[in-house]
Amino acid sequence: MSLPRTLLGLLDPQPAHGYDLKRSYDQHFGGDKPLAYGQVYAALARMLGNGLVEVAGVEPGDGPDRKRYAITDAGVTELHTWLETPEPPAAYLQSTLYTKVVLAVLTGTDPHDLLDGQRAAHLAEMRVLTRRKQGGDLATQLVCDHALLHLEADLRWLELTATRIEALKTAVVR
Repeated sequence: MSLPRTLLGLLDPQPAHGYDLKRSYDQHFGGDKPLAYGQVYAALARMLGNGLVEVAGVEPGDGPDRKRYAITDAGVTELHTWLETPEPPAAYLQSTLYTKVVLAVLTGTDPHDLLDGQRAAHLAEMRVLTRRKQGGDLATQLVCDHALLHLEADLRWLELTATRIEALKTAVVR
């Protein structure tokens, strides 16, 4: 995810302080990994230097003055160009999991044990996400659905690979 562009999107409706941007980001996108304040202010400084945001006001506070940031016309253009550009589909052709399966075959390790362990890990994560989804708002449900569908695809790949282990042994051990 592009943090600067995400912050531009959060600034588009109205100017905001860095603290408010961090809180809004964490609420909508933070999930299990909230932003550090330093990330927000470093991104704002870069965007300020690139002309994507401007300081729309300064308010005195207990500590340093609080700057309120606003998106510029260049920032709006950057944001909308990004929003309108499709993300490249991730093909996962360099998957660590695939690499482990091939290396298990090459080293004489039982790849079925690897696949069984990975299947158990995926199922455990799917249970966690399903519980989180059931108790969540619509945004949480959508992000959990996204993750669950990816894990489901991985599980299908694990099953397919398990049926092809003997052919894989023949193909890679030549």
